[in-house]
This record gives sequence, C-alpha cells and structure tokens, in this order.
Amino acid sequence: MKIMVASDIHGSACYCEKLIRAYKEENADRLLLLGDILYHGPRNPLPEDYNPQKVAEMLNGISGEILCVRGNCDAEVDQLLLDFPIMAEYCILYLDSRMVFATHGHRFGADMPPKLKKGDILLNGHTHVPKLEEHENFLYMNPGSVSLPKENSERGYMLINGSLFLWKDFEGNTYKRFEL
Repeated sequence: MKIMVASDIHGSACYCEKLIRAYKEENADRLLLLGDILYHGPRNPLPEDYNPQKVAEMLNGISGEILCVRGNCDAEVDQLLLDFPIMAEYCILYLDSRMVFATHGHRFGADMPPKLKKGDILLNGHTHVPKLEEHENFLYMNPGSVSLPKENSERGYMLINGSLFLWKDFEGNTYKRFEL
C-alpha cells in the first residue's frame, strides 16, 4: 500500500490544491494527515491563500481516502466542516512487523515518545521541519509542512511505499530517501 503523509496545511488553499494534485499523480492509496488542517494558529503567519472553507471542500472531495490525527490547531468546530474524522490523537499503522505511531507531535514527539519497541516508527508533523532520526528504540520521521515550512525546508510531503520512505517537494523532486 502506498501512503502519502502530509502535515500542517494550516488553511492554505493553494498548497492544499498542490497536495491533492500530488496525491493523485503519485497514485497513493491513502492520504495520512498529521493535523493542523484548517486554522493557522496564533503563532503562525497567515499562509498564502488562507481559505479554510475551500481547504475543507477540497479535502472532502477525497474524504474516503483520508486518515487524520488531530493537531494542536485543530478544534471540534473544524470537524463540523470536514467529512472525515480529525479528532483522534494518534493513528497506528503496521509495516510488516514494525508499528508506525502517527500523531501530530505536540503531545508525543522525538523528545517525549510514546512506549515503542525497538524498530518502531514515530511519525510526527508539528515542527514544520522534515526529519529522519534514529533514536535508541525507534525511528523518528517528520514530513515537514505543506504550507509553512521552517528552517529553510521545502514545502512538501512524504511517501511510504512498502519499506521505502521518500520526502518530496511539490515539483515531484525527492530530497530525502530512506529504506528500512
């Protein structure tokens, strides 16, 4: 199964559109959103083409293909606009014998991980910075941000295809690659 992972859209209609276009071009089976979908948050600048209602409409068009976890900027009122659940704190996936603990990152992160077994993967958004780090008991991965990247990183997403992880920008360029 091919899974596209993205985080931190923050209500940007133009970057949500690029994300959905990339999702279709990549021919992914599911889109896993790691939170902060509609609202930009009080500490972030307004993202380009800020239009939460339009973002909701675009995502609702593929709602049957979306898995999502709640970000620190997501609220119950956001759920009223979306046709897929966004209020779960985490999502568990399995890649063969490895567990993938997917969450936004404001409660569980590389510095405060949940209970994981050696070889498990912690998948977060929240920091807006793409990451791949090997820790003593787990791998930490972050797709970066769709609309508000930090630390001079690219706007983009991550693809999981079996044991292969690719970090890509919206032009389709792979800038980080990892194979289990």
